[in-house]
Amino acid sequence: MSPSTKILFAGDPHGNFKPLVAAVHQHKPKAVVLLGDYDLDIPLEKSLENIIGLTEIWWIAGNHDFETPAKHDNLFHSALAEQSLHLKVVEVAGLKIAGLGGIFLGRVWYPPKQPKWSNKQEYLNAQRPHIKHGDMPLKYQCAIWHDEFHALAQLKADILVTHEAPGSHRHGFSVIGELASAMGAKHIFHGHLHENYGKLIKNNIQVYGVADASVADLQGNTVSQ
Repeated sequence: MSPSTKILFAGDPHGNFKPLVAAVHQHKPKAVVLLGDYDLDIPLEKSLENIIGLTEIWWIAGNHDFETPAKHDNLFHSALAEQSLHLKVVEVAGLKIAGLGGIFLGRVWYPPKQPKWSNKQEYLNAQRPHIKHGDMPLKYQCAIWHDEFHALAQLKADILVTHEAPGSHRHGFSVIGELASAMGAKHIFHGHLHENYGKLIKNNIQVYGVADASVADLQGNTVSQ
């Protein structure tokens, strides 16, 4: 294992975990971080059973993981549910990694516009009773919420992993780069937009996009796809 492959980052599998499994067997990383959009028809641990025990597995969710109750439950109620990095900072293979899952949703917050709802409770309080007292719809659960985003900005990390892209991508959001800067992170890895690329953004932050079913190392090199 070289220093650059001690952590691997997996772009949106969309049901295809073969490149990730192959990369783990080849490079033997200490940890892997999955960047969302799994499209699971079985629990996550079943999809990754060939690498369970060989490496640490961490993940954030993408928008596809909230499309149906089955996809949601196969991730959030899986045996790997506690390995979510969303809104946390965890030390992984000697590096502090922060996670931000989900996407910006116009009906909640779509930067640079102001948020329509400051937090989940404000949204729920404005709904009809059958919504207010029930579970939040999956569509809203996949959203990035303004208050949670800014709470994450108070933490410190070396690497920020996101599903959404920062301003390095034409469809990205500059606030993600601002989040990384506030956290002291010098690297961002993201999925969602299905492109392998590297770009330096403001405050000397290196961004790596990881394409669907691709696997990248700490230097952004594609090691499997």
